[in-house]
Amino acid sequence: MLLDSSDMKAKEEGALRPFSKRLWRSPMPALDGIRILDMTQYEAGPSCTQALAWLGADVVKVEPPVTGEPGRSLVEGGVYSPYFCNWNANKRSVALDLNQPEGRELFRKILPQYDVFIENYGPGITKRFEMEYEQLRAIHPEIIYVELKGFGSTGPYSDYKSYDMVAQAASGAFSVTGEADGIPMLPGPTLGDSGTGTQAGMAILAAYIQRLRTGKGQHIELSMQEAMLYYMRTRLAFLGNWGKNACPRMGNSMGGAPTGLYACAGGGPNDYLYLITVTQRHWDALCLAMERPDFIVDARFETGEKRVENGVALHEEVELWTRTLDKHDAMKQLCDAGVPCSAIMDTQELYEDPHLKERDFIKYVEHPELGEVPLFGFATRMSESEVDLERAPYLGEHTHEVLAQDLGIDADEIARLQKKGLIGTSPKTKEKFWRKISSWTKRNLKD
Repeated sequence: MLLDSSDMKAKEEGALRPFSKRLWRSPMPALDGIRILDMTQYEAGPSCTQALAWLGADVVKVEPPVTGEPGRSLVEGGVYSPYFCNWNANKRSVALDLNQPEGRELFRKILPQYDVFIENYGPGITKRFEMEYEQLRAIHPEIIYVELKGFGSTGPYSDYKSYDMVAQAASGAFSVTGEADGIPMLPGPTLGDSGTGTQAGMAILAAYIQRLRTGKGQHIELSMQEAMLYYMRTRLAFLGNWGKNACPRMGNSMGGAPTGLYACAGGGPNDYLYLITVTQRHWDALCLAMERPDFIVDARFETGEKRVENGVALHEEVELWTRTLDKHDAMKQLCDAGVPCSAIMDTQELYEDPHLKERDFIKYVEHPELGEVPLFGFATRMSESEVDLERAPYLGEHTHEVLAQDLGIDADEIARLQKKGLIGTSPKTKEKFWRKISSWTKRNLKD
């Protein structure tokens, strides 16, 4: 909600506004006070709301009781999978059955407490739940309503379902991934999902700033296909000829030389180095690092064009050197010389990477069954906004807390709703919450 003068005064005096859980940290997080009602699932939506939570927003995730959102059980089953934990840190969870009319009525009652509503259901679901933009705007005119769809809400593909890999196929990403003489391949990173979520986050912040100026909410819509095309622009610019031909697959090379993958000592599946030389300075530095200054004046390699022309021979010469070194040693020598490169890190190595450790990018949170587990942090670092990484919520962990704080619902009503199956809660937090809310009430409502 927009902060008025009384809110700001309350901050200064240290009073606790019940629906904001991080309002009084120092320094105050950038998005503290912004509230997001999150009805997203899997990754496209959760990646967006997790980033906003890491910037300080209060993200309340609404999920079905019993099962939770589908991402909870992906990969390992149960309701607390590694997949879910990686995309839902720093959120609160409310378990609410929207298939029941009374559940939808509860949702409509809490909606005005929030600045943003976001969903990425399949086509037609919000219509069935009576949660389309115009319906929610009638309840909360200032709402920022966000919908993420595979192909958008208009056009001939708008009724088609999508996941990350479908969006990548539809955007051309498959077609430019793989060897030149091979078949199209699935790219590794899930940019169809998380890339869409990143753009949704930017749009939400822009809409919020606009609302501060105008007082008006708005409708935000993203197509995963279109969002993925944002990440295709460089390949299209280099090789697409303004749409007149299809960009080819090029394997591990972008066309320059020496550029690409080079085998290193060890012979393992990821014992490789990737390097790229863009300028003459890079080339000279590579030759000196390999202790082959003669290559600088070698007629076969004296210009960029000749290096491309004699690319096979050049690759063999460079690989003779890299094969004598561990990939990390090769990386250090080349980087110290000024050559852009990196060892090919496998995903296990990343958790032990000394650079990431020194930058405190690897965090540790408590898992209910495994104890302490590692999670990667948030790449954005802000000098005046800091939020600690918190574990993903248990299913329904904050149902009591949110309904009591947002609607003033008491324990008896909570029990009735739970008995009817309208809400769910985590047994880990039930008793602790009522002690907490009782303590808060005594402190702040004594007048």
